[in-house]
Amino acid sequence: MFETLLQNRTVQVLIESFPRILLPGLAVTIPLTVLSFAFALVIAAAVALVQFAQVPVLRQLARVYIWVVRGTPLLVQLFIIFYGLPSMGIVLDAFPTAVIAFSINEGAYCAETIRAALESVPSGQLEAGYCVGMSWWQVMRRIVLPQALRTAFPPLSNSLIGMVKDTSLAANITVAEMFMATQRVASYTYQFLPVYCELAVIYLMFCTVLTWVQKQGEKYLNAHGFN
Repeated sequence: MFETLLQNRTVQVLIESFPRILLPGLAVTIPLTVLSFAFALVIAAAVALVQFAQVPVLRQLARVYIWVVRGTPLLVQLFIIFYGLPSMGIVLDAFPTAVIAFSINEGAYCAETIRAALESVPSGQLEAGYCVGMSWWQVMRRIVLPQALRTAFPPLSNSLIGMVKDTSLAANITVAEMFMATQRVASYTYQFLPVYCELAVIYLMFCTVLTWVQKQGEKYLNAHGFN
């Protein structure tokens, strides 16, 4: 019975296509996610701090940035950078374009997450820090940020998991990640349903690992906090 199952064409396609889909995931999808999210966190932290500190002009620019990015589709942003900028003489390869677009897009969402976390810290704790002679940056580093980051960790982790799946949009600008690899397999095997279901399982594997990491991170933070 097992040999009969292995001789089934669909099963053979799934066995042969698994490494062809998984390898681009490990070599392209995961690095694309990690790089994009790292840059997104840098953008988000800067934008959130500017708003929290109510820096004139920069605060308004930060709100405009968030408004524009959250109000336009990620796919459109990818196309503007990859297909639109060359008309202005700015030509970028597909992978750097994807990193830039995902970083800018995710940075806007994460900025609001971090801003909300910062504002969740009672204002009395800031005043107490000032009363003992701390500077603004000392208050942020020693009092506000450790509490805010613990609050922001779960939603930021959700954003990271969401970005793993959003990277499939990069196939539209010729980034050879998992989704494009799956499209190629499906196009010459004509096994569309099984192959795309296999892709879904691989995405689920990646997201399950990240969910486990998130759970462990939350346990650690609840026990120790940000030291």
